[in-house]
Amino acid sequence: MAQLLRWVPYLLIPAFILVHLFASPYTKVEESFNLQAIHDILIHGIPSENCDGFLTANYDHVSFPGSVPRTFAGALVLSGLSRPFVWLFNSTADLQLLVRAVLGLSNAAALIVFGRSVEKAFGMSAGIWYALMQASQFHINYYASRTLPNMFALIFSTLALRGLLNVYATPWDSVAGSKNYRLSLYLLTIAGVVFRSELALLVATITLYLLPTRRISITAVIIPAGIGGLIIGLLCTVPIDSFFWQSFPLWPEWTGFYFNTIQGHSADWGVSPWHFYFRDAIPRLMINPLTYVLCIPVAVLNAATRRASLDLLVPLLSFVGLYSLLPHKEWRFIIYVIPGLTAVAASGAAWIWTRRAKSLIYSIMSLALVGSIMASFAASTAILAISRMNYPGGEAIDFLHQNIHHDQTRHYSAYFDNLACQTGVTRFLESHDGPQTVLDTLDTPAFANQRMWTYSKTEDTDLLLDPMFWSKFDYALAERPEKVIGSWSVAGVINGYSGIRILKPGETSSGNVESSDVMEDAPSIAYSSKIARAWRALEGLLRETLLRGWWMDIKTEPKIWILQNNHKQ
Repeated sequence: MAQLLRWVPYLLIPAFILVHLFASPYTKVEESFNLQAIHDILIHGIPSENCDGFLTANYDHVSFPGSVPRTFAGALVLSGLSRPFVWLFNSTADLQLLVRAVLGLSNAAALIVFGRSVEKAFGMSAGIWYALMQASQFHINYYASRTLPNMFALIFSTLALRGLLNVYATPWDSVAGSKNYRLSLYLLTIAGVVFRSELALLVATITLYLLPTRRISITAVIIPAGIGGLIIGLLCTVPIDSFFWQSFPLWPEWTGFYFNTIQGHSADWGVSPWHFYFRDAIPRLMINPLTYVLCIPVAVLNAATRRASLDLLVPLLSFVGLYSLLPHKEWRFIIYVIPGLTAVAASGAAWIWTRRAKSLIYSIMSLALVGSIMASFAASTAILAISRMNYPGGEAIDFLHQNIHHDQTRHYSAYFDNLACQTGVTRFLESHDGPQTVLDTLDTPAFANQRMWTYSKTEDTDLLLDPMFWSKFDYALAERPEKVIGSWSVAGVINGYSGIRILKPGETSSGNVESSDVMEDAPSIAYSSKIARAWRALEGLLRETLLRGWWMDIKTEPKIWILQNNHKQ
């Protein structure tokens, strides 16, 4: 029974990852390449002949290749892992949840395995604190199931950090230690070659730290891991991506590195100050201020945990420091350091907790830690409630197919504008009614003409100014309805998040921003508005009774209009 209870904190990690998945089922454009690729592999299959023609006709990346090619390796593996469970589902919309759940649970497994190493290296109490801290963080829970390349790489980097801790989990042995270090460098090198080239910096900082401190062998550890990881990584990406992109040979991650770093195009996406990661990203990712203000310093100052803590902190923070030299910065570029920093914080928390009965100061700090964990869970839940309101495109396409009656005997066409495509529209959410089922693997030559629904996502400005272009659509999902040419009626309006403000005692909630006069009679139906209503109900329950009139007001406004062509009804 005691062994079973020890697993409860660790099980919170996959539980909260799944909660975040089902609470926010839609995706953003950053996730679209891998998600569309998984859809195309599962639904259309992999061609064995006339490959170029088949890929052109059926695969999304041919029509929307992006600025640089990206790897199919993660999408191919995730498709294979999801395939045995496809028969359980009746719709491709459910398959989107399936593939994301498989990715999320894979990351959860890596985090749990890492947590067990934390427990062995720092003690059982540290393992429990690690699990609680990790489960109460928002970003990893929310993004662990999202098909960003960083989330594929996170599995490898987390397991690599486990190798660093495993040295402390077993009695010191030079052979065993070398194997753990070599495995860590193997995993990071493979992940860097296939998924995210920035991991090469982490390989460098770990190697440069281990050389003087652990005196690892260059010939027995570093060279085999570097060359072996490079070869394995290239074998995992070049043949696969050369095939899917029909360009031989192709190494997507090198292409992206050359484009963004060597040619300097990363700055095109925005420039942040050098201290962004330390001042903004890491505190936001860890969410609990006591982890880095109190727990990590305690772990470093405590002689019993100092060496293992520094073995994680020095290379991880050096990686962040070096990566800060690049002008374009996003928190997901450094997410790999969070499990390691959380592990160090957990060791500090455990040291404080075990001394809670020894003095008043330790008792106060222990109570503060417990309160901070509860506050982190509450803050993560509030952020989740807000974040799930940022996907009007996904809600709009779901509303289009599920809430509007359609004649099952006729063909429909719909246009999706840029905002809809960026905030949730995916091929998984398109209607697959017709000759195709979830288990089909190949299309017939005339498949496009047999499907009940066809879709357009063009951004061609000339076409968008042509009345004949709009006349062929039955529906349009538009951020700016006045730009849709022709006679259209409003079938629905999807509301989305538009900001928050702190209400003082006596102030009233603003509620939803009103629709424009032209569309004032349009129904406003969306999951986001349901959340807003639930939040206002919670306000009525808690604001005056517990919070003495203070409250956080969540505002929404119309984001996407679902328009119906009057000439095709």
